[in-house]
Amino acid sequence: MVLALAAGAILVGAAPGHAKITGAIIATEGGTLNVRTGPATDQKAAGTLAKGASPEVFCMVRGEEISGHVRTTATWLRIGKDRWISNAYVTWSPAQPVPWCSAATKAATNAAVSTKGGELNIRAAANSSAGRQGAYANGTGITVECQAWGQEVDGPVRDTGAWYRIGDKRYVSAAYIKWSAGEPWLPWCGQDPPSVPRGGTAGFIDAHAPAAQASDRATGVPASVTIAQAILESGWGKGALAREDHNLFGMKCFGSPGDHAIGCRDYATFECSPTGGCFDMNATFRAYANVAASYRDHGDLLANWSRYATAMDHANDPKRFAREIHKAGYATDPEYADKLIGIMDDYDLYRFD
Repeated sequence: MVLALAAGAILVGAAPGHAKITGAIIATEGGTLNVRTGPATDQKAAGTLAKGASPEVFCMVRGEEISGHVRTTATWLRIGKDRWISNAYVTWSPAQPVPWCSAATKAATNAAVSTKGGELNIRAAANSSAGRQGAYANGTGITVECQAWGQEVDGPVRDTGAWYRIGDKRYVSAAYIKWSAGEPWLPWCGQDPPSVPRGGTAGFIDAHAPAAQASDRATGVPASVTIAQAILESGWGKGALAREDHNLFGMKCFGSPGDHAIGCRDYATFECSPTGGCFDMNATFRAYANVAASYRDHGDLLANWSRYATAMDHANDPKRFAREIHKAGYATDPEYADKLIGIMDDYDLYRFD
């Protein structure tokens, strides 16, 4: 499954599936609940639901974490085309299982074991050498909680390092799992909920400065430069890669999530070559548990790659540092260094070094 990297992209929008789930009851402190066009409060309001209303539910996705009248949760429920409510304000009578929404069609999608006829082993961790916790027969339906990165497996469905957690210390390889209506946009186990930019430019800078400073202390990469790069490369955190997987710098996997990321996910992107023009392509990007891990991974890249050694020699001069990483090939935009310096000057990011 591939997602476009447009700034501010939202993972919703297609026609709803036909299966409906009843039993949801809106529970507020007395007021109405806003219905949103996407699974976050920065999305447009699409109406309201009164306390006690019983909307029909199609499926669920991971969205902005909400502390509501019933619970604190990052789960949002699709109740129609471009219509979403937070499960933080929903009680169930009776309790009902809600399937994930397909990333491609937004229809409810269910997971089932797909082998060549044999059983699929359940493991205690995301690798085939972990303790066996039982097995599923071919065709068995399963409930997936989240995904984890582990041993790469070449199975009948796909070749992947993703494993699905189906319970406490219970994992199955995604290489053997087929989804009825297409793969959902699953969260990574232990990952922070999607980031929702708040407070404008000042809010973004204040929220990200501690992570940039921690990376600065650990790697020597100037926090001012790192924050400017995050602003420029993520569109102030509005890009889907930054929102969903906390990847502020477009760090790719190249076969492995590395030391700081928790997984790899495919996105559709747009690349430009210095000699071959620009073209669309699919690429695999690193997914992080949180923003701090993204900053640290980026800092390690600049601090440890020999191509950026000259830049590191000037880490006490942020403007020179920006120009040196540009010279070393960090970005093909001929104005990249000037843009970074402009951002650092405009928002006085040097105060964080």
